[in-house]
Amino acid sequence: MSFSDLFDSGFKTRNEDHFAAIVRVAMSDGVITDKEKAFLDRLATRLDISAEDYEKILKDYKTHPINPPTSYDMRLERLYDLARMVWIDDIEGPNQHWLLEKLCVGLGFHAQNVRYIADKALALAYDKVDADTFINEMKNMNK
Repeated sequence: MSFSDLFDSGFKTRNEDHFAAIVRVAMSDGVITDKEKAFLDRLATRLDISAEDYEKILKDYKTHPINPPTSYDMRLERLYDLARMVWIDDIEGPNQHWLLEKLCVGLGFHAQNVRYIADKALALAYDKVDADTFINEMKNMNK
């Protein structure tokens, strides 16, 4: 057994489920826009989703369980990655916000707070903070 095989099944499944949850969020309005598709393409690459698995997930995204991270720290880690991707992808203005708000809901953040969470996450992404700073700032935003 190779070293990479130790992480293959569980890690791969979690990434596929996470990707399927993001696809589900993108499909919540019944359509994946060109910008959402471009975002999904980049996310699939980052999550090491093969082209074959990508197509399967797009067709059958509802068959994957929604497994938002159970810990707040894990949610913030995923939000950090997603906020940076949304910011880097030059999805500007309302589309940038709208997409990140949808992703926040998909991560398990309460719908009433997503606008505030997205604002803060995008501001931190703009400032190019590291993951630890991002997590600390997000935790301290209500204090």
